[in-house]
Formats: sequence, structure tokens, C-alpha cells
Amino acid sequence: MSKYSLLAYIKFLKSSTNQHGVHSPFVYKLVTDCFYDLKKHKEYEVLKKYRQDLLNNSTRIQVTDFGSGSRVFQSSFRMVSQIAKTSGSTCKRSKLLLRLVKYFGPKHMLELGTSLGIGTSALSLGNEHANITTIEGCPEIGNISQDQFDKYHFSNTHLHIGPFESVLKKLTPITYDLVFFDGNHDKRATLDYFDILIGSVNNDSVFIFDDIYWSKPMSEAWAIIINHPKVTVSIDTFYWGIVFFRKEQVKEHFTVRV
Repeated sequence: MSKYSLLAYIKFLKSSTNQHGVHSPFVYKLVTDCFYDLKKHKEYEVLKKYRQDLLNNSTRIQVTDFGSGSRVFQSSFRMVSQIAKTSGSTCKRSKLLLRLVKYFGPKHMLELGTSLGIGTSALSLGNEHANITTIEGCPEIGNISQDQFDKYHFSNTHLHIGPFESVLKKLTPITYDLVFFDGNHDKRATLDYFDILIGSVNNDSVFIFDDIYWSKPMSEAWAIIINHPKVTVSIDTFYWGIVFFRKEQVKEHFTVRV
């Protein structure tokens, strides 16, 4: 964690609350029934096994990074096991992502930043009947992910390899119920993807932004996003920023510990 992220986290702890500090029925139910859901979902075991397969994979690959780069690796050559330890969704966040998919039941999902598919596995397991589009910039990482998807029979998941913006322009325009932004921690890029995809939302769509406190510019991007006129409800969980477009909701922002 960078110095900026650490200071932001201290500030977050001072201002955040749990469900008892939330006065919106919609957000209160989400926090209580989803964020703080303590049930042992059977899919957790598959998430664990998927991750362990990657941690046991000693294959060495060359990484092409189109995002903001790595704070851990200096070389472009990395072992899959090393990438699994430092990149992608953590175990805790993977479980939360799965619960969010179960809770909202999105039919069409988009993920920007497949990485090794840890987050993708949560999307797929959360709703096996959904249609999932996931985009990865690095071909060699994408190949590892596709092997994993085939192994775990994630037939509802469709992987595209290439720069996000280029792939997005080629995709058939559809309405996305859930979009997971998890691949480029750059202010301008994040805002560009948001601007491209804001036209694909419906009243019940949810956008999830990873690492909103990665850097000061990323926090600035988050501030711009939650002030967009189409965004009504926004939730800051520190590691993730979540926004909704529900027209029946008054515009309100929440800072919630998860």
C-alpha cells in the first residue's frame, strides 16, 4: 500500500460506518443481506480451488501491461503463481463479488481486466445463466485465463484480448447490468471507459470500480464519477467504489466498512 493509500485508509476508517449508519432502505438491505452475509456459499470452495490452481502454476510468461503498471514487479517476465499472489481480486473481495452477483442477479456482465480470471470466476459462479464478457490486454495472461475457464466449464464467459477501448468499440452494443472496472488504475483511462459505458446502463445497473484509492488521480476519477448526473447512489468501501443509476433514489453517497 502506497503512502497516499495508507493515509486515505486512515481517513476512511474515521468516516465510514456499518449498516446502522445507513438511512437508505435500498443501501441498508444491500449492506445487511449482501455485504455482511456470513453464509458459507458452496461456490466459495470453487473460488478457493480456482485460486489455488494458479498459486501452484509455475509457468513463466511475458506480461504486456497496458495499464498503470505494477508496484511489485520490475521485469515483464513473471511466474503465474507470483501474479496470482499480487494481482487480481483478493479472496475476500472475490467472495463479495460473488455475493453481489447473487444478490442482484445480473444477466449481462462486463469485466475490464480479466487478469488470471479470479474475479471472472466469481462473476461466472454467481450466476451461471448470465452472459459475461471479459477483456484482458495481455495475450499470455489471457491464454492462462482461458485454460482456467475451460477447465472449470465457465461456458457463460467470453474472453476478448486487446486494449480495452479497442475491444469495446468492436463489441455489439448491449445494456450491461453489471460492469466491473478492474484493469487500468489510471484517471483518464477510467473516466474514458466510464464515458463509453454510461450509455449502456439501465435503471438497475451497477458499476464496480476497483482500487479507487490506488493513487490521488484515481481518487479524483472516483469523485468525478459519483458527481455524474446519471449516478444516484454511490458507495465507498475503500477498495471498491460502487455506483447505481436508480432514478427513484435521491442522490446520496455512503462510506461503508466491509
